[in-house]
Amino acid sequence: MELRHPTHRAYSRGFYPDDGRDFEVRLLLGYAGSGGSDAGEVLATIDGLDDGHPDAWAHAWLALGRRVASSARAAQAAGHTISAASAYLRAANYLSTAFDGLDGVGTDSARLAVFAEHRAAWDGFLECGPFTARRIAIPYEDTTLPGWFVRPDRATEGSATGGSAGRPTLVMVNGSDGSVSGVWCAGARAALDRGYNVLLFDGPGQQSMLFEHGTGFRPDWEAVLTPVTDTLLGLPGVDPDRLAVYGISQAGYWVPRALAVEHRYAAAVADPGVVDVSASWLAHLPKPLAAMLHDPTAAAKFDRDMKLGMTGQKALQRMWVWRARPYGWDGRYFDVLQKVREYTLTDEMAAQITTPMLITSPEGEQFWPGQSERLAAMMTSARTVVVEFTAADGASGHCQPMARALTAERMFDWLDATLTSR
Repeated sequence: MELRHPTHRAYSRGFYPDDGRDFEVRLLLGYAGSGGSDAGEVLATIDGLDDGHPDAWAHAWLALGRRVASSARAAQAAGHTISAASAYLRAANYLSTAFDGLDGVGTDSARLAVFAEHRAAWDGFLECGPFTARRIAIPYEDTTLPGWFVRPDRATEGSATGGSAGRPTLVMVNGSDGSVSGVWCAGARAALDRGYNVLLFDGPGQQSMLFEHGTGFRPDWEAVLTPVTDTLLGLPGVDPDRLAVYGISQAGYWVPRALAVEHRYAAAVADPGVVDVSASWLAHLPKPLAAMLHDPTAAAKFDRDMKLGMTGQKALQRMWVWRARPYGWDGRYFDVLQKVREYTLTDEMAAQITTPMLITSPEGEQFWPGQSERLAAMMTSARTVVVEFTAADGASGHCQPMARALTAERMFDWLDATLTSR
């Protein structure tokens, strides 16, 4: 008798009915290509998890992250630095997933302790990895932003590798809630493999700047990218004529916004393009509620109606607080959404961009559908190319999470050609 198996459709059906959990699993599986996860570890972890209480979800990733971090420390102590680096990077991503899962569930002190474990694993990865990594402090207003400058060699600190003018360098701008180890997997590893230097940093509202210093987002990202660029140009081995900047997720807005003012970059990537951040917030609001946002006198009624709508929706409440915190969440829904609406790229701003830009456009973009094409049309003074990613290629969804190798191939082939033409 012939045995027939059901069609395997995990990719199209999803791993979880909950969009947030499903996306987290896709992200982690996508990290495997750059060493940021092991597919078996991810699948084994979710194998025993249902759609139940968020405690179980968070603590499953916490247990995995701690176990892998322990293996990393043991390997490092025994002198097995390559194995240690591999385990540290995976642990950093698992611990970051646990940290996110504890939001609204665990206490603030417990969550910050997990964030510290995540960052310790990240530091261990940089210490053991087969590259030159340097922690830097980027002057920003009256403080500094933490950054990491990584070169694809073990050269001495004072040398300028890649020729007398140095190497091409990629600045990576994170999104609204991604970890530094996550953005590493999104493109830093691929950049190093191709001979680029890489600079990563926590900007205002991102990771340590938010959780440890209480610094929130700002829409005018040129105030961030300019001091980052100033600092970068003072580092060894950087070719000032071959600077590129990459922005993932919400940074698909921040990077174009900054480039309207900052013109020292020879190439840029928006993954995907974003011209109106608020669209992802307003898409789910009933039209009468959305209309109130244009009337300052309706603030009290708007807040009252939002609170009523959130009643009994614990998961939705947790998600709202998580998303709203970097905008200065203080319990007033109206005020937060007014701030989010400031994150809009105007035609006048876009026309000031002269940097050539590659813009990704994935099929099934959940948050900003159609905005990649809008951004390209608005950039009347710069050469743009919109690169589509499809479900047939396993590359659908926001930032095509399970097709990062394909993304890197298309992105860096374009970057190499664009920077070489300089």
